[in-house]
Amino acid sequence: MVTTEAWVLPAAAVAPDWDGTAGGALQRTVIEIGDPGPGEALVEPLLGSWEANVDHALTRTPIDVCSARGEESVILGNLGVVRVLDSNPVPGGPSLAPGTVCMLMPFGRLDRHGYVELVHAYDCPGTMGLLARRSVLPLANLLPLPESTPYSVEQWATYGRYFTAWDNWRAALGCWRTQLPDADPAEHLVLGWGGGVALAELTLAARAGFRTAMTVGSDERRELVEKLGITALDRRNWPGLTVPSRGAAPDEVARHEASTAAFVATVRELSDGQGAAILIDNIGTPLWKLTSSVLARQGVISTCGWKAGMRIPVLRGAECLSRHLHVNTHVWRSHDVQVIRDVMETTEFLPPPQAIEVWDFDDVPSLAQDYNQDRVASYFALYRVND
Repeated sequence: MVTTEAWVLPAAAVAPDWDGTAGGALQRTVIEIGDPGPGEALVEPLLGSWEANVDHALTRTPIDVCSARGEESVILGNLGVVRVLDSNPVPGGPSLAPGTVCMLMPFGRLDRHGYVELVHAYDCPGTMGLLARRSVLPLANLLPLPESTPYSVEQWATYGRYFTAWDNWRAALGCWRTQLPDADPAEHLVLGWGGGVALAELTLAARAGFRTAMTVGSDERRELVEKLGITALDRRNWPGLTVPSRGAAPDEVARHEASTAAFVATVRELSDGQGAAILIDNIGTPLWKLTSSVLARQGVISTCGWKAGMRIPVLRGAECLSRHLHVNTHVWRSHDVQVIRDVMETTEFLPPPQAIEVWDFDDVPSLAQDYNQDRVASYFALYRVND
């Protein structure tokens, strides 16, 4: 029997001392995980990537994953790089030698087309993540890193944002092309609300010949985005972009209206008066009104997440008249993993090292709280489990 140290999310019913904070939701303990069963591998996680789904789980919104899985505790962390220690392959199934360094694909349950229905180490029962010194994972979910790769393990550990971006961009671009098959991308703007996935998608948009712009909130992020050839829109210049709460003071409402008008004018200027051809929105509710305001005719709103709100009010008539298309994707297709990995390797589709920040395993609760409170300065927050 294998035991390991882990950060565990207990069910709310068995965590009476939980103070409601993201960092306070985790408990550090030693657990038994068993030996790898048929088709499984015992691994030591090296680096995990802190994602919005972990934050959702810790705050128990939009679902309580422990309750949804019918389990008293869950070990989260479904994206990261691991080293294989031992494996138990089945005849005809995948096999990996001890020492192989792999990326974990977050496939819990797939539909018949290879798309994810339930996510490993999130809402899929019986699955274990990387917030543990040792973990047992399905061999089918482990994708080896390219041999002799020139990129660091830290860079590869960010792959989740890049796999997601590749999949989402392919769908968004395809939809845009259905209405404007002969348009020159150089005459059209792709805009992204800030974040790691948006940064990766804008890299692909620039390679496809589009004009690109992205919102940022710090000098460090502005400098990084501009070095990548993307126009940085510093949202500190428009301090009232998000919609005020009901009953907000008149000065707050006025600041919102002024900020919105100025931002819309900036986007129009960058797009020759047309607005954004494709807008990558992984924020959600607080920016939805602004998203609609800056989108061009025949424009595409593309999303694969909802960091700040799932519900959006849509005026269907206006969307029809403007021929707006809405793209919604989740994770990526299992059939594409080797293709995406090879694109990353051969085209340098990875983040620069300065975009990455690493927390120690001991500091995971601090990382959880910083991420929840939007205090993480880097685009890619990682936690180190083993050297």
